[in-house]
Amino acid sequence: MPDDLLVERSRSGDQAAFNTLVERYQKPIYNLCLRMLGERQAAEDAAQEAFISAYRHIAQLRGTNFRAWLFRIATNACYDELRRRRPSRSYPIRPDQGPSDSDPSHPGLRSSQALPLLTSTAVSPEAYAEQQEAFRHLQRALLILPPEQRLLLVLCDAYGFSYEEAAQIAGLRVGTVKSRLSRGRARLRGILRQWELLPSQERL
Repeated sequence: MPDDLLVERSRSGDQAAFNTLVERYQKPIYNLCLRMLGERQAAEDAAQEAFISAYRHIAQLRGTNFRAWLFRIATNACYDELRRRRPSRSYPIRPDQGPSDSDPSHPGLRSSQALPLLTSTAVSPEAYAEQQEAFRHLQRALLILPPEQRLLLVLCDAYGFSYEEAAQIAGLRVGTVKSRLSRGRARLRGILRQWELLPSQERL
């Protein structure tokens, strides 16, 4: 059932329709929160807040892409948590250190040329272990970036949102999205090169 029909039913008070939307988006929303916050419990809390807020306000949703709208709510929940953490936590710049309870192997992200994320399809145990280590390093590198750059990298390079959709989610102009994304990609590549962790095809 398409999102717009589920949204229409949810606006009419159909709890089962909204539950279907939750089941459909709980992993992507959790993953967004995890990449932004770097901790499982914080990500779970932010994701839960996002769905509660979506449920409370879905009656007001008109003519807007539900997926982008929900990601905007989750983004705001993450920023709220980051503001509560001030002064900002600093993460080390060595690849063997970082938040111990982050879970970059959680499903939901896809590979991207700009943001290399490895997959584990039909690989040996040794290769799979290397991929999981790469995921962990990538997450730690993401946490070094400013939140506004981190968000756009995850939206565009992991989830495949267009510049226009990312601008809607982040509350920015398209030009600002492009410039911040370019700076974020360059900085992330620099961190990974410093750690000598970029996949060989990206180095080439």
